[in-house]
Amino acid sequence: MIKLYGAAASPFVRKAMAALALKQIEYEHIPSMPFSGDEELARVSPLQKVPALVDGDLNIADSKVICRYLEDAYPEVPVYPTNPKDRARADWLEEYGGTVLAESAAAIFFHRFMVPNVFKRPVDEEAVSKIIDEKLPPLLDYVEAQVPADGFVFGDLTIADVALASPFVNAGYAQYSIDADKWPNMAGLVERVKAHEAIAPLLAAERAALGG
Repeated sequence: MIKLYGAAASPFVRKAMAALALKQIEYEHIPSMPFSGDEELARVSPLQKVPALVDGDLNIADSKVICRYLEDAYPEVPVYPTNPKDRARADWLEEYGGTVLAESAAAIFFHRFMVPNVFKRPVDEEAVSKIIDEKLPPLLDYVEAQVPADGFVFGDLTIADVALASPFVNAGYAQYSIDADKWPNMAGLVERVKAHEAIAPLLAAERAALGG
């Protein structure tokens, strides 16, 4: 059976779990934190990256590598478009979601969730406001024009949709949600991804693990 290492609340681990769920592949989830001294994780992920995946004699890490492997090895339920131009655009949107959007959402999550709950320090709301008011708006302006008002970017749910929405799941744990008046397309996409039949159970388990 496939083994997937990582913390489910990571946008990147969540993306790999979404691919497995969409493809209806059974797997064992092994909660793991990078750079925690976890010797088993270090054996399967030399760079200590999560997610890491083991499938038989194959050990790989990085969510993009994992999702592409799953698409090629288990093609029955596709999670990427097959048209070359759509596939290239999906790859780009996945990259956008996994870099600038994830970095911004992770910063909100760090300040408002990790700092008070893990580090037991007061929240720096000035830093949070700078992210929300200055850093995120141009990013959301761009992606608002890339996603539809209804449904998903390529018809059925793909990894591109998950990668765009997943960072805002984390931001939601930190009391941030996209302003639907300013960015209705993106706000709607996030809610549709969260409500999808393959994704909703993952998020319910995740919230339970976080104590919510």
